[in-house]
Amino acid sequence: MVTTVAALYVEKGGPYFAMAGVDPWDIARDARTYAGPHPVVAHPPCGPWGRLRHLYRGAGHDCAPAAIAAARAWGGVVEHPAHSLLWRALNLPRPGEFADAHGGFTVEVDQCAWGHVARKRTWLYVVGVPRSIVMAGIRTGGTPTHWISGGRDCAGRETTPAPPGIKICSAQQRRRTPPAFAAWLVELARAAAPSHRMVHCNQLGGS
Repeated sequence: MVTTVAALYVEKGGPYFAMAGVDPWDIARDARTYAGPHPVVAHPPCGPWGRLRHLYRGAGHDCAPAAIAAARAWGGVVEHPAHSLLWRALNLPRPGEFADAHGGFTVEVDQCAWGHVARKRTWLYVVGVPRSIVMAGIRTGGTPTHWISGGRDCAGRETTPAPPGIKICSAQQRRRTPPAFAAWLVELARAAAPSHRMVHCNQLGGS
């Protein structure tokens, strides 16, 4: 039987909505309320935690901490931009460091290798999945046609100008998750040890 995976903080109509065995949670469902029992793939808003956080005007500051809590409770993967300040705020292990007390560890990948139009360096916080399975599935390569930066800092200066001949990503392109990347993350979440979820269910008094 295929393990159901909950895809949290995803956009309506994105790749997760077309996948069998995936329960997608868009903004209307409010993934902060997710209470299991399935392993998760989480894409919480990065606005409050990134280089351009000074421009963020949303109300999603608590989404990323809730996503980390869900992964620790039920196993799975949380995706955020490389060097997200979330890691410092929650004292999460950085790529190459040992797993934390919850068994969570972090790897860095580049979504361009799965078909993103730009080099989108990403950190994945993984809980309940053997590190060997994660490392075996990491892809490299890919040819970018767009540039992920091009924004402005607090002083109005352009951040990391795009190379000549490379287009700047639109906001939608920056957010978009390549279908192949989404499928791999779901595969990782399905590999989360059932025993990890059973421990949490027992703590809650479930079966």
